[in-house]
Amino acid sequence: MKIEKDRVVRFHYTVSEPGQDPVESSKEREPLAILVGHGNIIPGLEKALEGREAGDSFGADVPAADAYGERRDGLTQRVPKKHFGAQRLAPGMQVVLQTNFGPRAVTIEKVGMTVVDVDLNHPMAGKDLHFDIEVVEVREATPEEIEHGHVHGDGGHHH
Repeated sequence: MKIEKDRVVRFHYTVSEPGQDPVESSKEREPLAILVGHGNIIPGLEKALEGREAGDSFGADVPAADAYGERRDGLTQRVPKKHFGAQRLAPGMQVVLQTNFGPRAVTIEKVGMTVVDVDLNHPMAGKDLHFDIEVVEVREATPEEIEHGHVHGDGGHHH
């Protein structure tokens, strides 16, 4: 069965910047499960998966524009320190901030007495990425998964 819209794919991935050590890999844990065609992963990776089948292993180069987008200047925001709880903060650190739009990865730029300046660009923004992919399983999505726009159960979303 080929990977196409409204099918569920479970796959292992390793992501790196071209020529660098891996940034992240799923090899030590469960494969990632996504519903194809619903914006669950970066567009360049979804495109690379299309038409593949279970058992396929391949590499895919994804330019920044099709990954986490280009870096945008002026995306700095001042946040009251209390929003970070008790964690010790230092410039360059990446933390997850709870926002009105859900959790967001931010980079600490400057730490003041009561406020923290954070860069809202995704930590991987502006970076070309290389993925090594191993497709584990491809199946039809359930009507409920299609309606909700994400995978339920194994490796997916739990309500």
